[in-house]
Amino acid sequence: MNKKKWKKVGLFSLFVGPAFLAFALIVLYPFFTGVYYAFTDWNGVTGQIKFVGFDNFKYIFTEDAQFKQSFWITAKYTVISIVLTNAVGFGLAMLVTQMLKTRNILRTVFFLPNLIGGLLLGFIWQFIFVKGFQSIGMITGWSFFELPWLGDEKTAFWGIVIVSVWQGAGYIMLIYIAALQNVPQELIEAAKIDGANPWQVLRSITLPMVAPAVTISLFLTISWSFKIFDVNLSLTGGGPAKTTEMLALNIYTEAFVNNRYGIGEAKALVFFIVVATITTLQVMYTKKKEVES
Repeated sequence: MNKKKWKKVGLFSLFVGPAFLAFALIVLYPFFTGVYYAFTDWNGVTGQIKFVGFDNFKYIFTEDAQFKQSFWITAKYTVISIVLTNAVGFGLAMLVTQMLKTRNILRTVFFLPNLIGGLLLGFIWQFIFVKGFQSIGMITGWSFFELPWLGDEKTAFWGIVIVSVWQGAGYIMLIYIAALQNVPQELIEAAKIDGANPWQVLRSITLPMVAPAVTISLFLTISWSFKIFDVNLSLTGGGPAKTTEMLALNIYTEAFVNNRYGIGEAKALVFFIVVATITTLQVMYTKKKEVES
């Protein structure tokens, strides 16, 4: 290797080396260590580690009914959360891109919930559901506010959905705002002159033009929804009777409460494969639609 090539290698190592080293220590090493523990019976406390092969995965898929229930709950929550968060975020973006005097204030107000940490947000909404709604129900007599929001399986699930959409819609709104502002107004004006109604303009011009933003927003909401943990932990704790325990909380409980770290890591590995597969397929599909549009 000549001097010039050695110089390029040195410069590459100088600029990329520290970042790669940090990435390896923070991401790669813990990931592959976790993969190893997924094939052991380690309890996360002692130094005794026994390799058990695929026994943890066999247990997960054949004997662990709670894992299957948590997986189903998470899948249902993910579908609902993705649709509602994107619909609300896009609706808010359409609203605040209109010629309103208060649009800048509205953007700030709608984005603020995203700045609140998930654990704190869960505790705030826990107070609202338990105390706030009860007080409003007593004053108004509306049955909606008198429901046992966190004490019943169905209402507790929808409580998590409400809080998650309320928190995430503002962030998704910003992505859609950036996309909507890049839609050529000449196209919209021309379509209106040709007699197109607002729905036709939205379907034929606006949505195809913001397709890249849809790809990003879907990717983010899918990953957020699957990985929900802090709101689930602080709002319901998986209750009542583990009927709202999502996958991330189930993995945490298995590893750090039940002290079965090997099984917890096996669940986390399955979880990673599922989320990586779904998000990859989603990006490939939506990117293809971008090209077609």
